Amino acid sequence: MSKRTTSQNASKYPFIRLNRASKFFKPDNPSLFDISLDIEQGEFIYITGTSGAGKSTLLKLINLSLTPDTGSLLFNGHDVSTLKKSAVAILRRSMGIIFQDFQLVNEMSVFNNIALSLEVIGVSPSFIKKRISQVLEEVGLTGIENEITSTLSGGEKQRVAIARALAPEPQLILADEPTGSLDTYSANFVLDMLENINERGATVIVATHDRMLMAARPHRTVALEDGKLTGVTTKGAFKTKNVKSTIHRTG
Repeated sequence: MSKRTTSQNASKYPFIRLNRASKFFKPDNPSLFDISLDIEQGEFIYITGTSGAGKSTLLKLINLSLTPDTGSLLFNGHDVSTLKKSAVAILRRSMGIIFQDFQLVNEMSVFNNIALSLEVIGVSPSFIKKRISQVLEEVGLTGIENEITSTLSGGEKQRVAIARALAPEPQLILADEPTGSLDTYSANFVLDMLENINERGATVIVATHDRMLMAARPHRTVALEDGKLTGVTTKGAFKTKNVKSTIHRTG
């Protein structure tokens, strides 16, 4: 699949729009406050900031495991707060999620870990077997289907986590500090995979505090501090000076 272009996917709505979205876990201390941001289909975006800046909370809003307390979140122009639960479930199935701590079931085989992401969308056992073989080849782990996950190295576990996220061919990949616990080789492999996924058309959003990673592999960068949006760079600008992009705001 070639990367989609703006002309091929012209729309009056962005793929994702946060409009003055806030999330409060404590009344006087918002985890996110007044976030307005547009993300287009096919973008690769970093979300950056120190620990506690709100990166993970923003990802959880986008993956619909949290909802804004104020403001709105829209996918393709549709306010998710107005969608039926069945529609939200379908929307979530179009997302793949990669975590720093992998969140694999260590007692299960590699095959069964990846199969979980396919079973929820109701595909046949024969398709699951074929697809798992494909994604394991893609992440360089051909032949380890029957290995128990707990026996793998950290880098191998992250590759399995990526394979699990890729298996349903999602439109959106969300990665929360996916290289934080990896050595340099494994971290570069993960970024290679994410950039390849993006080149095939998926939107990729990576939360990271690794400034060297962002400088080495520049993409549009969203900066958070104390739950507030402090700036958005254009691709490549992170290495020098932050350049404000156009952010949709109302009110």
